[in-house]
Amino acid sequence: MNYQVEIYTMSMVWNPVSDQVLLMNRPSHKGFPGYIAPGGKVEFPESIVDGAIREVREETGLWAKQITYKGLDEFCDPEQGLRYMVFNYLVTSYEGELLTDPPEGELVWVPLKQALELPMQDWFAERFPRFFNSGTFERSVVWEKLSGRTLQETFKTYSD
Repeated sequence: MNYQVEIYTMSMVWNPVSDQVLLMNRPSHKGFPGYIAPGGKVEFPESIVDGAIREVREETGLWAKQITYKGLDEFCDPEQGLRYMVFNYLVTSYEGELLTDPPEGELVWVPLKQALELPMQDWFAERFPRFFNSGTFERSVVWEKLSGRTLQETFKTYSD
């Protein structure tokens, strides 16, 4: 069977001194409305981490200087022959100035402990704490897009 693989990144930008995270408030017309971390599609043939660094730069204006791989979320839809992979990173050091007119939505520094109080997609609220847990994670979901039904789910965590 032929299938398609789409590769994306998501990068949580965290200021460990102020204990704040940088989130985007995405409008509905952009898809995934609510607060979300920067991220997007990896361009061929760039590396996945280079894609993560580029997406942070394009969406926020910041250059990621220290970036740590945190884990993989993948979603497979057998009906469509699609595997959708999201590589997650934590950015703890950066340079630059925030964009004044960001392309994906308003940028807001939010205290880490208050972030989950903001309106956001359920899947992002579930993923949010994983950026700050020690080690890495791997989540794989097989689902049917048309019915919205999960057929199988695997979740693993790995220590440092």
